[in-house]
Amino acid sequence: MATTKIKPIKSTLSKALDYIMNPDKTDDKLLVSSFGCSYETADIEFEFTLSQARDKGNNLAHHLIQSFDPGETTPEQAHEIGRQLLDEVLKGQYEYVLTTHVDKGHIHNHAMFCAANFVDYRKYNSNKKSLYGIRNISDRICRENGLSIVKPGKEKGKGFIEYTDKETGQRRTRPAKERGRSYAEYLADKTGTSWKGKLRIAIDTLIPQSKDFEDLLRRMEAAGYEIKRGKYVSFRAPGQERFTRSKTLGEDYTEQSIVERIQSKRQRVSAPIRDDKKVSLIIDIQNSIKAGQNAGYAYRTKINNLKQAAKTLNFLTENNLLQYADLQAKVEEVTAANEQTADTLKNVEKRLSDMALLIKNVKTYRQTKPIYDNYRNAKNKERFRQEHESSLILYEAAAKLLRSARIGGKLPNVATLQADYSRLTKEKEALYTEYGKLKKQMKEYGIIKSNVDSILKQPETDKKRTKETEL
Repeated sequence: MATTKIKPIKSTLSKALDYIMNPDKTDDKLLVSSFGCSYETADIEFEFTLSQARDKGNNLAHHLIQSFDPGETTPEQAHEIGRQLLDEVLKGQYEYVLTTHVDKGHIHNHAMFCAANFVDYRKYNSNKKSLYGIRNISDRICRENGLSIVKPGKEKGKGFIEYTDKETGQRRTRPAKERGRSYAEYLADKTGTSWKGKLRIAIDTLIPQSKDFEDLLRRMEAAGYEIKRGKYVSFRAPGQERFTRSKTLGEDYTEQSIVERIQSKRQRVSAPIRDDKKVSLIIDIQNSIKAGQNAGYAYRTKINNLKQAAKTLNFLTENNLLQYADLQAKVEEVTAANEQTADTLKNVEKRLSDMALLIKNVKTYRQTKPIYDNYRNAKNKERFRQEHESSLILYEAAAKLLRSARIGGKLPNVATLQADYSRLTKEKEALYTEYGKLKKQMKEYGIIKSNVDSILKQPETDKKRTKETEL
């Protein structure tokens, strides 16, 4: 379970950075990285950026903490998750230092980022909305990496806390304490996050990769789980004392349900349902709706009710999707367009980040070069360096980074770079709009296809059950 919190740094920036980079906490600084600055001189670079901020304010930096459940992740994975989180939240515009602490019972990330960005020198606005956005991004990245996402949220009255149910994705409210127990203890007892939660995640992760139930069990063993067969299949993770029956995880984790989930997944990947007969979706769905007059069908079918089937029929008619192959081709087309737009968007964001860093270093170089020139001409260089150490450090760092960026021995023109940055920003905004439309469209077509698969499959299931009853 990854949780996040953030607090401002109003003074002693150097001490705060020293704390998060403590070698004893970061495996001798192997788990320390930075963006837009060198972590050794981050305090100097932060202060230089802050000196140009439009709104001076009191905040020097923001301290973001991301904590993980004990035993759920490795230090390296946690550090990479932290990096992905910061890159997405800060969009390549803020200097930051990221560290991962391994000195306590749970792995956690500390991130310190400058209170002002180095693109237009605006201050970061930290509030409940921005924290909620950080938590949403952290949840998504954790899900993508197979980690649980239950997290505390705002209090819903005294003694209660809001969180996201990791199985349903819905927001729920739980007691912060129950009979003297902490929220974490209550949650572990209630949902079994220590073992059952991880087992659910492992099964959910491996189902899309498995060809059948036996293949799933082999993959579970390869993931480190011990398997016990009997009336019910049971699993035991490394370090777990007792086996856990899969059926105790919920109705989606019985052996029959897992088999059906694997078959359903393979059915979606394999050839279109009954497409070899060139069957008409419209006729088939109409027949399925007629066949669903009895209450039993509405209960058994995987779509909620016959109204959903009617909506599906209307959508297919309006979009002229009369054959299953047409629907599947449309789903693949939208998915491919969505993936291509996402890749293009990531490429543009990377170019913007690189360009922002280049602009920052060119500006720093030009502002500190006169001081460096004076240093070269100074009679007492040692004294001059002591008096202007910060500026000289900034100059030397910028000069080093700009050596490969010189064009014909000259530095890039800042005005030209800023114009390119502005153009790319507009391109990114247009891509974001397009990506949002495609994502919505992909979700819509995915739901329609899922409904169609359920509708076309149901008459065959009913027929099979009728046969079994007659026998």
